[in-house]
Amino acid sequence: MPILPKERDPRLITIRRGGSLTDEDHHLLAEWAAVCAEHVLPFFENARPGDARPREAIAVGRAWIRGEVPMRDAHRTAFVANAAGRGLPDPARFAALAAGQAVAVAHVAAHYLGAAAYALRAAAASVAEDDAEGARMKELGWQRKRIPAPLREFVLEDQRARNDICWGVFTG
Repeated sequence: MPILPKERDPRLITIRRGGSLTDEDHHLLAEWAAVCAEHVLPFFENARPGDARPREAIAVGRAWIRGEVPMRDAHRTAFVANAAGRGLPDPARFAALAAGQAVAVAHVAAHYLGAAAYALRAAAASVAEDDAEGARMKELGWQRKRIPAPLREFVLEDQRARNDICWGVFTG
């Protein structure tokens, strides 16, 4: 299921590409995505000790924020992180996908919300089915406390707008 809307929000397109997203805000979204993905990374690392691909992807995303890695390299790293989750139980798979989405923010800023959504899915999948909603809500609260202040209203609005294509994980 796609997590990107068919019509792109100009607020998530960089100024140099005709949108209104500043580099500073793009970097803030990328860092928040990295924080969300990193928070659930233990689900992957417990399932695959020694496989550093998702953690390295998050590091590449942060290196892109600092201007140390070109966007194309960051974009390629997203596929590596996604591949790390293949065939794993849902908590580990979703954690790897969150890392892939986080590093993909360098290429398409709208992926920031995918990192958060997959992290929420990882948290919900990590507990018994009866406890999944509570785990998702706890993770959602954790994430929302860490939204960069200058972007808080925008992120909350984007969560509402894309909730349906993000498996309904932002309800609450």
